[in-house]
Amino acid sequence: MSSLAKQAGAVFDVGAIRQQFPILSRQIDGKPLVYLDNAATTQKPQCVIDALVDYYATCNANVHRGAHQLADEATRRYEGARDTVAEFINANSRNEVIWTSGTTESINIVAKGLAQLLSSDDEVLVTEMEHHANLVTWQQACKQVGAKLVVAPIKETGELDLEQFSALLNSRTKLVAFPHISNALGTVNPIAELTAQAKAVDAWVLIDGAQGIAHGSVDVQALACDFYVFSGHKLFGPTGIGVLWGRQDLLAEWPVWQTGGEMISEVTYQDAVWNVLPYRMEAGTPDISGAIALAAAIRWFAGLDIQAVQVHEAALLEAATRQAEAFDGLTIVGTAADKVGVLSFVMDAGHPADIGFLLDRQGIAIRTGHHCAEPLMDRLGVPGTARASFSLYNTLEEVDALFAALSKVKTMLA
Repeated sequence: MSSLAKQAGAVFDVGAIRQQFPILSRQIDGKPLVYLDNAATTQKPQCVIDALVDYYATCNANVHRGAHQLADEATRRYEGARDTVAEFINANSRNEVIWTSGTTESINIVAKGLAQLLSSDDEVLVTEMEHHANLVTWQQACKQVGAKLVVAPIKETGELDLEQFSALLNSRTKLVAFPHISNALGTVNPIAELTAQAKAVDAWVLIDGAQGIAHGSVDVQALACDFYVFSGHKLFGPTGIGVLWGRQDLLAEWPVWQTGGEMISEVTYQDAVWNVLPYRMEAGTPDISGAIALAAAIRWFAGLDIQAVQVHEAALLEAATRQAEAFDGLTIVGTAADKVGVLSFVMDAGHPADIGFLLDRQGIAIRTGHHCAEPLMDRLGVPGTARASFSLYNTLEEVDALFAALSKVKTMLA
């Protein structure tokens, strides 16, 4: 991955990991919290909480423009965080790391610019498994100019139909967008292969990395994509901070979305000249504390034995899948051969919302509904699912607790 990964090598100890997350010691209605909603947001280790507090307690100031020590300290920490992200994803340059509020804003920045570059003859290709953020943005960009939004189908298993994906690529394809990992199904897409196919027709490629960033190494240079986007809060960092990574040559010319302070180099009453990268894409006062805390989260995560983390998470999903397959009246939604972190399901006994409510009464936190993927749910013929999503601090005992609780839910709903 990067020199950050050289810190790795320690044996993965889930018990020691859990001790670093204060919220995991909570009780819900007198029962231990079993947090299985990690695809929505991950919990935060103490070092990330400390980084937020320390910034506000010791050097709270605006960045770049202050002529005093606090501003200098804040700027160094803030720009140092950009360096940490660049190293973590193996960016070619720190100037390719753009701070945003999260995955959604990152995609919107690209889509708003794309709308100015599209023509009515162009096509944008997405997949049937998209989160709304990676669907509606392109849908609206295409509508502005009359371009065509093309949707690549998935199989009943929740896997992308690779033959159909390939067949839909053509000389009119301007941009291709797809998720690294499906938030609703846990399907892992072959992102390097998809990128190579899209580049063969000279299309731009954006990868929605919201789910992928916390489950393994991401090397944007090796992927050879054009944009990779993710949110801090799904990587053990705070909410409200995210990253748009883009190729420097593209970002330097990409139409800006927001204007204001910081992103300009010269201004008159008649016109303005945009700043250089990365600042031309970052209007206004940024989320300084969020960037600093995200860097703390990345350093913490990169310091783990990532291969051991992946083995642990695979064991969690395998155990959950095995129990789900043996559970009478429960159907798994999304059975891709390559999955990570997500068990999405429906039960004959009741609606997903009822399942979620009754699990919560037993201290178990899951997500229910369409998971911001309503067209995907329509495609699969379900109104929504109950979704248990796992992270590195979850345990096999918590998997057992989930299914013990589901047995009670089944009895209550019957």
